[in-house]
Amino acid sequence: MNNAVRVERLRKLFEGRGGSAPVVAVDSVSLEVKDGSLVTLLGPSGCGKTTVLRMIAGFETPTEGDVFIGDERITDLPPNKRRTSMVFQTYGLFPHMTVFDNVGYGLRIRKVPATEIRTRVLAMLELVGLAGTEGRLPSQLSGGQQQRVALARALITEPRVLLFDEPLSNLDAKLRVQMRMEIRRLQQRLQITSVYVTHDQDEAMTLSDQVVIMHQGQIQQVGTPQEIYSRPRTLFVADFIGKGNFLAGTVRAADGNGAEVEIAQGSVRVPAEGFRPGEPVWLLLRPEAIGLSRAWTGRWQGRIAAATYLGSEIFYEVTVGGQNLLVKVGHPQGASVLRTGDPVGVVLDEASLHLLRREGTA
Repeated sequence: MNNAVRVERLRKLFEGRGGSAPVVAVDSVSLEVKDGSLVTLLGPSGCGKTTVLRMIAGFETPTEGDVFIGDERITDLPPNKRRTSMVFQTYGLFPHMTVFDNVGYGLRIRKVPATEIRTRVLAMLELVGLAGTEGRLPSQLSGGQQQRVALARALITEPRVLLFDEPLSNLDAKLRVQMRMEIRRLQQRLQITSVYVTHDQDEAMTLSDQVVIMHQGQIQQVGTPQEIYSRPRTLFVADFIGKGNFLAGTVRAADGNGAEVEIAQGSVRVPAEGFRPGEPVWLLLRPEAIGLSRAWTGRWQGRIAAATYLGSEIFYEVTVGGQNLLVKVGHPQGASVLRTGDPVGVVLDEASLHLLRREGTA
């Protein structure tokens, strides 16, 4: 599979306020996006993800580095020469134009014949589930429908790369879930290379072939959603993605099959490579990797400190050895909810445990 997008050593500085030093928004970012894949740039506000997207689109000029579409260097090309289309957070629809005219705008600019415009616009509206709305104004549509119009307008020009700048952040929670499924369905059906920016972890995990975690202008890790969640490389990634319990420990022994780690609660065997005896580590326990029994049986003994019932799951805080662990129990309808103070046994899914080198604090 060929690379549709490649960025090399991208760096972007913005002028500081009041004569202060320049602000480094993006710091030596290199990334490859495979043809036909959807890659999400994920991270907290100010991490540089949107700036990278805008440099790919041509809305920002890199201070250093290059952008390629296929084998073509496009670093100095204006946005309209890059064969990219952007779907914006604010939709960006023309309020005085009908749905038909909004979707067909890019084709008219390219002087496509009117008969072809009509055929392509109606086909695109059918594709995004908006057949029959071509005569309406944006104000007559719901938020989800407006976002579909914006998506149709971006797709109709047949871009080489489709760019998304937090497109679902203005929608309510239920509609966001529906729209991200529709975006993924369309992207896979059309096999269009896409770069998607979001701060929403669920969006990134649901949509992506690859997730790029960014922090302070740099890439922390690139991987599939499963790799990012199950095998984070840094403490930041582990803490940013999902929920986790971080237990300070020390490697007591290590071999090709794993490491023996001593923590306050006892000794734990972890399937990890590359660690040395005596090395300080963080043991990452995901909440779903911990099981509970109603009696003091299992690896550790503890008591329920708090319970949060969410319908499809319960989160417990369990006090073990003076430390509270977050535990997730799925499908709780068939079992009674444990109460504060109840004694429990704690069982670990050792295959799901993960080690991180201890640098700083969690």
